[in-house]
Amino acid sequence: MKNKIRCCALLLAAALLPASPAASREAPAVPGLDLSALYTADLVGIVDGGLEEGVRATDNLEVAVDADLSELAGWKGARARIHLLSNRSGRPNELAGTIQGINNIEVDEDRSKLYQLWIEQSFAEERVRLLLGLADLNAEFYQNEAASLLIGPAFGIGSELAATGPNGPSIFPSTALTARLRVAVGKDGYVQAATVNAKAGVLGDPDGIDVRMKDGLLLIGEAGWTRTGKLAAGFWRYTKRQPRFLLSEGEHDRHGEIAQGGYILVEQPISIGRAEPLHLFARVGFSDGETTPFRGGWQIGGLWPAPIAGRPDGQFAFGINRGLLTSDYHLLVSEGSATGGEDEVGFELTYSDLVAPFMTLQPDIQYIRRPGGDPRTKDALALSLRVRLTLP
Repeated sequence: MKNKIRCCALLLAAALLPASPAASREAPAVPGLDLSALYTADLVGIVDGGLEEGVRATDNLEVAVDADLSELAGWKGARARIHLLSNRSGRPNELAGTIQGINNIEVDEDRSKLYQLWIEQSFAEERVRLLLGLADLNAEFYQNEAASLLIGPAFGIGSELAATGPNGPSIFPSTALTARLRVAVGKDGYVQAATVNAKAGVLGDPDGIDVRMKDGLLLIGEAGWTRTGKLAAGFWRYTKRQPRFLLSEGEHDRHGEIAQGGYILVEQPISIGRAEPLHLFARVGFSDGETTPFRGGWQIGGLWPAPIAGRPDGQFAFGINRGLLTSDYHLLVSEGSATGGEDEVGFELTYSDLVAPFMTLQPDIQYIRRPGGDPRTKDALALSLRVRLTLP
């Protein structure tokens, strides 16, 4: 706890530095380089239901350097990113007992690491872009901007994909070696595809970066249209078989299964008079249902910027998610009971606002029905407060 307090104090002091003209003169900006830092701290309380009532804290420190190599080194059409993470987790989901999680910065192990390291080259007046390196798959694939404020992990990337791979796919908190090609189609369309190492791992993880790729590859493609909102569809597939999630008594898994699936998503702004438009989204995903507990899932919700007059930086968001669990998983959690298990459903309401030039506060409430898909576990009510400190 003392270390967390010291860390918060140091980051708060650092965030105040840009307000000083003297400090700005001493550290002028470098053309072509953009340094950013973000510290996020969450206090999460399970106030009713779940496995156990209690309060946990978790945090995440990010430092990133974005380089415009055209301006910095004369390399036309090239840019690069270095992105570092440091996570400390109180594991709030241990109290909630959900299968999809309740906090999108929660990690299993406290660790500092390299998160992203990539270079991207654009061609044909930036209509074609090739990226190589360690990259977050969810930054471009299976992504809804209108869901970005929500804290529930299922609103980031569908659980049926997030649960795959030997160490998860190339998403938070560990990425993998990636080659991604994105091509603009007409004025508002795009197609993109990526080849990703099936085993995520970066410098700072126990096994580091997997350069041998002995577990094969994750192949993913997406096509979309973005004129007024977003309409997109994607498909993903692993090149090597993975162990089945659950075997029957006496059954042997000699070959495993090919994990694969797809998704469709839509996002659309809706005019509500003179106020900012309400951005609604809906997504549905499906998978093989053999290598993870999920056969699919869906999420719906919306984001409303500036809902309160006089608070231009405020944002309100709401969402509902449902993890569609396999019949084998239902039997597992119900210990073979004839009643079986049920799908886990989450409801979330959240509001974020800038309370200082460097600080954002975000209270959040989540209600999870049937945590873990187990009908014997009481529905969970989670209250959170997220604090973000930024360093320009």
